[in-house]
Amino acid sequence: MSTTKKVAVSAIAVALGVSTLAACGESKDSTTDSGPKSKTVTLVSHDSFVASPAVLKQFTKETGYTVKVLQSGDAGAALNKEILTKGSPQGDVFFGVDNTLLSRALDNDLFTPYEAKGLDQVPDEVQLDKDKHRVTPVDTGDICVNYDKKYFADKKLAPPQSFDDLIKPEYKNLLVTENAATSSPGLGFLLGSIGKYGEDGWQDYWKKLKSNGVKIVDGWEQAYNNEFSGSAGGRKAKADRPLVVSYASSPPAEVVFAKPQPTEAPTGVATGTCFRQTEFAGLLSGAKNEEGGKALLDFLISKQFQEDMPLNMFVYPVVKGAKLPEAFTKFGAVVDKPETVAPDKIAKNREQWVQSWSSLVVK
Repeated sequence: MSTTKKVAVSAIAVALGVSTLAACGESKDSTTDSGPKSKTVTLVSHDSFVASPAVLKQFTKETGYTVKVLQSGDAGAALNKEILTKGSPQGDVFFGVDNTLLSRALDNDLFTPYEAKGLDQVPDEVQLDKDKHRVTPVDTGDICVNYDKKYFADKKLAPPQSFDDLIKPEYKNLLVTENAATSSPGLGFLLGSIGKYGEDGWQDYWKKLKSNGVKIVDGWEQAYNNEFSGSAGGRKAKADRPLVVSYASSPPAEVVFAKPQPTEAPTGVATGTCFRQTEFAGLLSGAKNEEGGKALLDFLISKQFQEDMPLNMFVYPVVKGAKLPEAFTKFGAVVDKPETVAPDKIAKNREQWVQSWSSLVVK
């Protein structure tokens, strides 16, 4: 859930942009000085953070703190800025570091430990820093291959459901994915293949995928909206790739932002091709408003905020019992066994894996 994350049609980007401006505007109206007694708490995030203005107002009502949202580019760029300014951070809380970048943030001592209230309602498997509580898990999402239902119905061909399926001859020249060196979904799909086939087997898998005609593009926007025949943008562009690496939450987004809304999502998810991302927030070391930051971390895992997230950021809540909107329960995919790779293993090998992948697939 970094870079061009969690959005499935071009209309979503517009909608999210409006919502984000509303959130920032709400905070700026009430900004006070930034000293220790400030009533403003600054949340530094990637560009995809969105919360409903009403939810941010409720936080202010409950705590007296007004949230100021400072967006800093995609997740990698935002993290880099915090590393460069560590000890004198731009804000109080950082949101948006995921399990692909977590070790880098922790190795740079960006966060002050804090055990958020309500953390006992978050499953242990997503608490990747459970012993020290330097970060708090906020949401999860799955990077998966999506398929164009109409294409496969018209061809009377069953859509692929697994990594193994994607290298079968019947799916030759059908898949488009993002560059692992430049795109979060692309990196997630690479990591999913490493989780599936191991450090000794993933390169052989990608050789077969390349031979089967996989197409590589720079980022999610191009892959999903220009190359994928199942998206609203792809249908307009007469795209010819019925398989794309996107998110398990993309089908609900296709429905929510369609006018008129269809009774069935036009896209499906190959649930055996998924990599699980978990996104975290942390109290920045040197934060000017540490108490406000702690209050905000508590709020990020409150049921109110958790239930607001899905239709704003198209991610899944981590808190037990948080209700999903109907669009998610009706049109979303359930991923029971996503691939994962330990954050420390990602940190140790990410650069080498991406370089090897680039040499193998792109060059």
